[in-house]
Amino acid sequence: MNSSDTYQICSRCVSDTTIPDIQFDGKGICNFCQIHDSLDKQFPLDGRGEQKLNQIVEKIQKDGQAQKYDCIVGISGGADSTFCLYMAKKLGLRPLAVHFDNGWNSEASVSNIKNAIRKLEIDLKWITADFEEFCDIQRSFLKASVPDAETPTDLAIHAVLHRTAAENGVKWIINGMNFRTEGIQPLKWSYTDGRYVRSVQEEYGRRPLVMYPNLTISDMINFSLFKGIKTVPLLAYMDYSKEETKDILKREVDWTDYGGHHFESFYTRFVITDILWNKFRIDKRKVQLSAAVRSGKLTRYEALEVLKAPPSGDPEVTGIVLGKIGVTEEEFGEILSLPPKTFLDYSTSYPLIRVLKWPIKLACSLNLIPRIFYEKYLGAHV
Repeated sequence: MNSSDTYQICSRCVSDTTIPDIQFDGKGICNFCQIHDSLDKQFPLDGRGEQKLNQIVEKIQKDGQAQKYDCIVGISGGADSTFCLYMAKKLGLRPLAVHFDNGWNSEASVSNIKNAIRKLEIDLKWITADFEEFCDIQRSFLKASVPDAETPTDLAIHAVLHRTAAENGVKWIINGMNFRTEGIQPLKWSYTDGRYVRSVQEEYGRRPLVMYPNLTISDMINFSLFKGIKTVPLLAYMDYSKEETKDILKREVDWTDYGGHHFESFYTRFVITDILWNKFRIDKRKVQLSAAVRSGKLTRYEALEVLKAPPSGDPEVTGIVLGKIGVTEEEFGEILSLPPKTFLDYSTSYPLIRVLKWPIKLACSLNLIPRIFYEKYLGAHV
């Protein structure tokens, strides 16, 4: 909540003072709306955006002409990543699909991946985590009492995509990040950093990081500056509609809806309801719905109506997750009662990121680092 501790909601979207580090201007418009407008200029949806995307596609093709693949596309089985793979092929690219299996895939997500690969005739690299080690890391993040319990998965995905790109001599990674549909998550809800994972695991874990594909700041410097690997948020260049996308995917690649935002993973569903809502009273739908309002996909009234009903959990999913990670109901009750913390309570690379603010901004202007990285880590105050 902001320093005044007085409830306020943005006059333009549905972001409010339950979101960390939110600020409002004289018109009552929040800083996340201002970040959205800044990114809108970077990724215009008119002819300029189409021209820019065509230039990127030509560059990807040129850089990869001597390689078997010219880009890497991460795929989870969800709508966004599957559509990215579909569009990469449609744009004339030669993608290698990469899936990081942390042991929590639903049957629908696995089916979606296999169907897309078969229909689009694309090669797939399936990377499987050491499940016992990964569960230990996930338990550590639960015990750390932080809201970003999905950081180990998010970071590992980035790591395997960059490693696979480097191994195959590929210079481009395509992802489904889209500020117009996902919004910008506040840093205290979704901080991602290899040093952070290591420090939490050292404090709460039972085993050291051995097989886990970590990704540190020095790793990112190596991949971005020395190996020249760039990331393209493909969907940000399109007037993207989730519902239209689902219809296309059902028709073209036999895609199946899994019933909710990010519900392709049992663990993600558990985090959204049991951790974020039940423990922290965090409703990430505010961020996503705000993005939809800013983008004209929903009215503010419609978004507020959605938020009247709290996020709904599934006791069966909760039981499955606790059983698989080896946490008893009593232990889980203790975890839920722990005082809330954030990444600022642990050892991270964030102080270094702050020091490198201007070099990072320069790197973004040179397209060495995605602009969205700067906006998330340095655009809003912590």
